[in-house]
Amino acid sequence: MLRAGVFASLDNDDDFAEVSIDPVAGTICWPNGIDVDPDVLHGDFVPGSGTPPRLLREYRLRPTA
Repeated sequence: MLRAGVFASLDNDDDFAEVSIDPVAGTICWPNGIDVDPDVLHGDFVPGSGTPPRLLREYRLRPTA
């Protein structure tokens, strides 16, 4: 999914790391205008493809002092 179309730029780790929270929608977004529907993030939907979602990448914030 991240290798084609609008999401292709997010396959680069540096670009992916630019994620932030949209203050209005409350969903994740990137400076280049990509955002993800909150319903998709929450997972309360039946995918149109019939294929369940799978984790592609996981990032965790490091604690700061």
